[in-house]
Amino acid sequence: MILWAWSLGGPFAMAQSSPTPVLGQPIRNDSSRPQSGSFPAEATSGQRTTVYRPALPLDAPTLEVYSQLKKVVAWTAPSVVHIEAKKVTTSEDRLLTGGRDASRTVETEEAGAGIILEHRDKFYVLTNRHVINGATANSIFVQFHDGTFYYPTQIWEDSKTDLAVLGLNATGLTPAPLGDSDQVGVGDFVVAIGSPFGLNHSVSSGIISATGRRNLDLGKSGVAYQDFFQTDAAINPGNSGGPLINLQGQVIAINTAIASNSGGNDGIGFSIPIRMAHRVATDLIDYGRVRRAFLGVHLDSQYSAKTAASLGLNTVFGARVLRIGADSPAAESGLEIGDVILEFDNQQVRDDSHFVLLVSQSPINEPLSLTVFRNGQRYAISVRLTLHKDE
Repeated sequence: MILWAWSLGGPFAMAQSSPTPVLGQPIRNDSSRPQSGSFPAEATSGQRTTVYRPALPLDAPTLEVYSQLKKVVAWTAPSVVHIEAKKVTTSEDRLLTGGRDASRTVETEEAGAGIILEHRDKFYVLTNRHVINGATANSIFVQFHDGTFYYPTQIWEDSKTDLAVLGLNATGLTPAPLGDSDQVGVGDFVVAIGSPFGLNHSVSSGIISATGRRNLDLGKSGVAYQDFFQTDAAINPGNSGGPLINLQGQVIAINTAIASNSGGNDGIGFSIPIRMAHRVATDLIDYGRVRRAFLGVHLDSQYSAKTAASLGLNTVFGARVLRIGADSPAAESGLEIGDVILEFDNQQVRDDSHFVLLVSQSPINEPLSLTVFRNGQRYAISVRLTLHKDE
């Protein structure tokens, strides 16, 4: 008795009249055997015959998803670059003889990715700072999808977001289509393109697992302003600086970091929303630095549900004011020590780091609204931010 699967995904058919095959003997041609699908030719006498089941057909919705994925990759690939950066670092060594200190130079090579931006009719590459930090312009190799390559003419860096921009003396490039990262939600399907382990233009896919990830420990350099998307799309060393793309072929984030015990992909990657990344990039190009707004408050990093309950609040969201700088926008607005800031510019404040991020990205010298909780009541306050002098 032999079981066969019909190629069109129908029910299994059982060929009752077929004799039981004998090991080492060919299977005779039988009219009861389904003819759909592709099978190898019958073996000659004395040889075994391998019978292959027909491929399971894909239904229309699945075919449509796969087709869209291929279109997304084809659409965005020309806007993704492979980056190799040679870095020379100096380390201090103590010589074994004589107890003398000496330094030695160590050359390292780091691979990453980036996307092409067009700003004021010129082309640039947006990537992560840690990919190129420590390398000079003539030691940063930027390769495009078609095999052409350039060395950057200028480098801008922002350590507080781990972003960098490379200036290019190039024309006719394909800038990356940018999406609205404010509209991204948990469960959205995404595609990542990068150079994991130096394998340029590698593609992986997954979903958005979470948004608004902050307070991540990202090593010695740290990232002061955090608002990451979390994704389970495979992100490995070398994906840094590459795009996270939606199903419309639009870049929604820049892949930046992973949480891993092994150093490779464990299904937890972090990406900078493109709205933040693009603003940082254009500020670096236009001003040579990132222009961030300033309020002038110190916040309570230990603010908790217990503290909120003691103040009469039933939500842990918000940022509590501990100190207010003299002659600051906060002092002029009427904010008071002990106020819990619940909303800023009509956005709910999640915690202190979220509030710092919102303020830093806000316009300067424009009236913005604050909702604070004070002495059991809510108050509306208006504030005008100034330019942060330390940025």
